[in-house]
Amino acid sequence: MEPVYSSVITIARGVFALQGLKFTLSGAENVPRTGGAVMAINHTGYMDFTYAGLAAQPSGRLVRFMAKDQVFTHKISGPLMRGMRHIPVDRDAGAASFRAAVQALKSGEIVGVFPEATISRSFELKEFKSGTVRMAVSAGVPILPTVIWGSQRVWTKDHPKRLGRTGVPIFLSVGAPITATRKDDSEEVTNRLRHAMTELLHAAQAGYPPLTGDDLTFLPARLGGTAPTPERAQQLDEEEAVARAARRAAKAGH
Repeated sequence: MEPVYSSVITIARGVFALQGLKFTLSGAENVPRTGGAVMAINHTGYMDFTYAGLAAQPSGRLVRFMAKDQVFTHKISGPLMRGMRHIPVDRDAGAASFRAAVQALKSGEIVGVFPEATISRSFELKEFKSGTVRMAVSAGVPILPTVIWGSQRVWTKDHPKRLGRTGVPIFLSVGAPITATRKDDSEEVTNRLRHAMTELLHAAQAGYPPLTGDDLTFLPARLGGTAPTPERAQQLDEEEAVARAARRAAKAGH
């Protein structure tokens, strides 16, 4: 075990215990004990990467997550992210991040990625970027469909943090590995991955304790919740992107 990573895991488990989080893991046997793999994870909350790594623990594996480079330049999180050998992603220069991930995979690491790229405000799966499949094919490793359900109740977009003792149940599910070669159509494999993760997500939602009252805001509209529909969520994402671009332009102007 690596000293920085193992220390962070120990601290994180302590924090999770204080919060009363209740984890239920299924499909842990699908995580290989050796060799590289891409762990493809849905994205519903800011803490997803801290929870998803738990799915690899029974196999004795560590996950190297791809995360935006701002996290690596932060004075507190930066040294930790580098110490755990996570992979920085510069959205304006993605080729370098892609190469780093492929190299990690070829050296036998599990690399964690979020195919949706951003948090889903609807808590349904968004469209997937093709990089997940291309990365796995380039490295010659399998893809592990992985879903988290419940993390949106801890901290997600447009909602206040709930980092106290909430006792929130969090389900983690890992599906059967998906393999692809250079002969396969990447779009078709991406669709297969999304379908597999949709089945896992719906199963997790079906088995999750019922949400009522104020917690209906964390439930998809499809299931009777008050979360934005996928269409409304996309509109909110677009508005956010426009506002972010305006802030960047204003900052550059100064």
